Amino acid sequence: MAPSPNLSRRSFLVGSVLFAGGAALAGCTSDPLNKNAGAAGGAKVTLNQWYHAYGESGTQQAVQRYAQEFTKANPDIAIKVSWIAGDYETKLNSAMLTADAPDLFEIGDFRYQNVKNGLLAPLDDIVDPVKGDFSKAALDTATVEGKIYGVKTIDDVMMLYYRKSVLAAAGVKPPTTFAELLDATRKLTTSKQKGLYVGTDGVGEAATLLLWSSGADFFDAGGKKVAFATPEAIAAIAGLKQLHDTGGLLQGYPTDWSDPGAFSDNATAMQWGGLWSLPDIKKALGDDFGVVPWPKFGDAGRQVARVGGWYQLANAKSKNLDAAKKFINWLWIQQADLQKDWCVKYGFHIPARKEVAAQTTEFSSGAAKDAVTISQQNGLSYSGLWNKASATLFLQAATKIANGQADPAAELGDAAKRAQAEVDKQLA
Repeated sequence: MAPSPNLSRRSFLVGSVLFAGGAALAGCTSDPLNKNAGAAGGAKVTLNQWYHAYGESGTQQAVQRYAQEFTKANPDIAIKVSWIAGDYETKLNSAMLTADAPDLFEIGDFRYQNVKNGLLAPLDDIVDPVKGDFSKAALDTATVEGKIYGVKTIDDVMMLYYRKSVLAAAGVKPPTTFAELLDATRKLTTSKQKGLYVGTDGVGEAATLLLWSSGADFFDAGGKKVAFATPEAIAAIAGLKQLHDTGGLLQGYPTDWSDPGAFSDNATAMQWGGLWSLPDIKKALGDDFGVVPWPKFGDAGRQVARVGGWYQLANAKSKNLDAAKKFINWLWIQQADLQKDWCVKYGFHIPARKEVAAQTTEFSSGAAKDAVTISQQNGLSYSGLWNKASATLFLQAATKIANGQADPAAELGDAAKRAQAEVDKQLA
């Protein structure tokens, strides 16, 4: 579920609707932080809940309906839904430092800094009873020093799409190793079609995938020391240059890897992409496609996929923290039908709880079923310490390596030192 494009600063003042006693008590107000909006309806507690402005039609109405259903079951608690357009994370970070901060909210990129600053409430009491129902990736990202600070609501898995008929005609099997990926990229390339698309810049997420698929990671086992410049990591990321040297890597396509255009339009036989693209690809290609994880690199490697998505979190400083946690537990743990509704009726996302995903008929067969398996068995997510500054340093180094403009060991070594400085700022 992608957010709407950034709007002007005035877009911070967006629609907010209060639900109490099962009805909308306040129409759209110009101020999502209107403290007087919750006075009506007789509820003892009014929770302010923030969502970023999802792009799919029907999402805003859905979260408003969920709020109504909760209040029907819990008449003492009203929910004020605030739908935040524009740069959601920046607005949320600013609001969290004020007295009008939301009681509960969602976040896509989990940030260690928010835990360190005392802004997030631990949610172990909610998650622990069903902890085994979440993937390791979903738990790891939101866990800091043994405590869980977020409940995953949707899993957006990213994986390798391949065209069945094209691979069969070339005598190529879906690659499971990096050597097979290089071979397939060469063999699938013709005068009309490239073998592989990872992004318009020829890098995309491939550097991260190569790192993970070698068995390495951004941090060491302790989770606080940058580790993407180890010999194993350097060898894997240097594989970017090997991919470019095949001559089969599609570059400069008008849409990036997150859009299925290059794959659907037959510009490439394989493309790294997100689960959200699967319905559109199926419309364009029928069943002539499959999905696999990113191939493993080296003997010690593993097949991997990246899993993104969104978490629900509670404000540690909320005056109504117990009520906020009660709502999170009600909606994202107890209400399987609403979790399925949220994931597949307005977009295409895997319910974060394995039990609920298994009950979702849209994921019962074909590539969609394979995507669930990939997400749960091969999925990895970024650490909360991996922020934008560190990610930019890593991508800049990877791009130079891919284009043959830098020595991998020297470039990654320098980037790792600077990324460690960024991490140390967060830990200080």
